[in-house]
Amino acid sequence: MYAQERQRKIAERARAEGRADVAELAADFDVTTETVRRDLTVLERQGLLRRVHGGAIPVERLGFEPGLADRDAVLTSEKERIAKAALAELPAEGSILLDAGTTTARFAEILPNDRELTVVTNAVPLVASLAVRPQLTVLLLGGKVRGRTMAAVEDWTLRALADTYVDVAFLGTNGMSAERGLTTPDTGEAAVKRAMIHAARRVVVLADHTKAGNDCLARFGDLSDADVIVTDSGLAPELEEQLAAAGPEVVRS
Repeated sequence: MYAQERQRKIAERARAEGRADVAELAADFDVTTETVRRDLTVLERQGLLRRVHGGAIPVERLGFEPGLADRDAVLTSEKERIAKAALAELPAEGSILLDAGTTTARFAEILPNDRELTVVTNAVPLVASLAVRPQLTVLLLGGKVRGRTMAAVEDWTLRALADTYVDVAFLGTNGMSAERGLTTPDTGEAAVKRAMIHAARRVVVLADHTKAGNDCLARFGDLSDADVIVTDSGLAPELEEQLAAAGPEVVRS
């Protein structure tokens, strides 16, 4: 078994059982405890698990949400491939919604210069780089800014979205599963994401493979609310089947 596959199975077990034990994992996968500890270190760096004595706990069980810089530093090549693949869903002209997140930020960086677009976003870090591009009209959704994600949330944001309707919404997610749908750790961000779904003709979710099979605190939509899920080649075939069975087209990059 390759290390990446073993790490995926460790993360899945931790989510299902609430904890991953080093000794049990070593016995089940027929590897040394040192190998398991290295796997747990990799998963912790990816923001999926938090190391504890004798094993690890999934971060969502701790109510822990990695900060923007921590999330931006992991799976960078996967996020870049997802962003490039998502360009196929960009309208030739019109309006789009850009959710806050590290993968949507990569998408924003590579928006083509040959399209006249109105970009509506709650992601404060994106505004400075997008607003100077002459072909773009940038609308920043106001509201309370969460320091952890630099996303505008709460009532002011929701009021603006209630009067907004765009061609395509490009959303991020912390979790996506057949059982729980689309989820995120923060209730305020979940409310904004839910409003973005209702404010768009089409919904495209940008999410790396580690989000599949993961469930977080706050649900903001069904899988069927997404027209397309753009992910990477690390997505397990069985999880891809589960996602596609719920309705959205699944694009692997």
